[in-house]
Amino acid sequence: MAYRRGSNQQPPRRILRTQTAGNLGEPILDSEVVPSSLVEIAPILRVANEVEASNPRVAYLCRFYAFEKAHKLDPTSSGRGVRQFKTALLQRLERENETTLAAKAKSDASVMQNFYQHYYKKYIQALHDAADKHDRARLTKAYQTAAVLFEVLRAVNQTEAVEMADEILEAHTKVEEKKQLYVPYNILPLDPDSQNQAIMRYPEIQVSVSALRNTRGLPWPKDHQKKVNEDMLDWLQAMFGFQVPFIYIQKDSVANQREHLILLLANVHVRESSKTDQQPKLDDHALTEVMKKLFKNYKKWCKFLDRKSSLWLPTIQQEVQQRKLLYMCLYLLIWGEAANLRFMPECLCYIYHHMAFELYGMLARSISPMTGEPVRPAYGGDDEAFLNKVVTPIYETIAKEAKRGKGGKSMHSQWRNYDDLNEYFWSADCFRLGWPMRADADFFCLHREQPRVNKNDMN
Repeated sequence: MAYRRGSNQQPPRRILRTQTAGNLGEPILDSEVVPSSLVEIAPILRVANEVEASNPRVAYLCRFYAFEKAHKLDPTSSGRGVRQFKTALLQRLERENETTLAAKAKSDASVMQNFYQHYYKKYIQALHDAADKHDRARLTKAYQTAAVLFEVLRAVNQTEAVEMADEILEAHTKVEEKKQLYVPYNILPLDPDSQNQAIMRYPEIQVSVSALRNTRGLPWPKDHQKKVNEDMLDWLQAMFGFQVPFIYIQKDSVANQREHLILLLANVHVRESSKTDQQPKLDDHALTEVMKKLFKNYKKWCKFLDRKSSLWLPTIQQEVQQRKLLYMCLYLLIWGEAANLRFMPECLCYIYHHMAFELYGMLARSISPMTGEPVRPAYGGDDEAFLNKVVTPIYETIAKEAKRGKGGKSMHSQWRNYDDLNEYFWSADCFRLGWPMRADADFFCLHREQPRVNKNDMN
């Protein structure tokens, strides 16, 4: 993931790696250079690059479908870098249509249909029939590619008014079923079919996963659709509105932080449990150790501002471990999705302070004095509510201030950089911002300068 610094701003967006690349002045049109507003077409271009060597016409059809989808996503090309991207892609399509059309003996629908059947037999059936059917990485990639190919095939058939063959529909049904089991992962395969994987048999991994899946007593939303192996992060995602994955891009911020926390807990558990007998559950000392490291800066911030932390633990001992894990999960989810704000650690402390308090209220079944209803997150309920309603307003203030800086040419007293904006949260006056945050608060006013605080006082 690329991080943003200073005045070199990028809009808040989903977690996706993007960069600019070129070859002899011509951009490489793949998933690495797609503008952030067109991120949904990245898997289609990745498949085009993958199949180009074996069938250039299919690669062309994939890129043509990606271009049509990009035009629907941004018809006016108003997004950053979209117009240049679409122009380069269109020029490439014009060249490829001439070179691949001559070699095409049948209709495009027939070409796509034959290639889909060939791909399914060679890369999916063959892997399942082979002795080493535990090669999950290859199977995962094959299922994701087959799903994209079917989407392109369906679009081509609609254009040429051709019905889908029954054999292909049956194959697609099987792909959709298995795609839910074989999802992308970094180190830990945490999908329902992962129990027999070697890394998932380590005791420290098993106890960490088991602890996170203790969702007993958590108040799920009424319209929630239950999934297999749900855990605390799924609950927090549903309640606070953290990112959900794109189609064909199954990794999202919640999945990344789930793996992150499991590995943190497992590493410390190995060291702590080796001092005593091996334990069948997550070591309490390991949990406390990880918690201390995660919340070191937050507790320091609370002490500096003379505020009680929002890390309140229940009196029932059996619920303490669940509560500690929920606090850590919430912190990592905030940190993982607030990439644009990571250079403002005290700002993140402010955000976490309020969201952890809301978490405590939900778990305690508290009643809001304002509404008379059970406590709910101020920004929760909608998909990507945290990104759109918390991160984006703060980022927009950063972006406006950076614009006022004019690339460092303006006097520093005339604009605020990351450090200046973060200083706002070194004073108890920051609580005037409120929660939910007031749009007319001092922090969002560009004409005001914030009082400076000596950071050495926090040490």
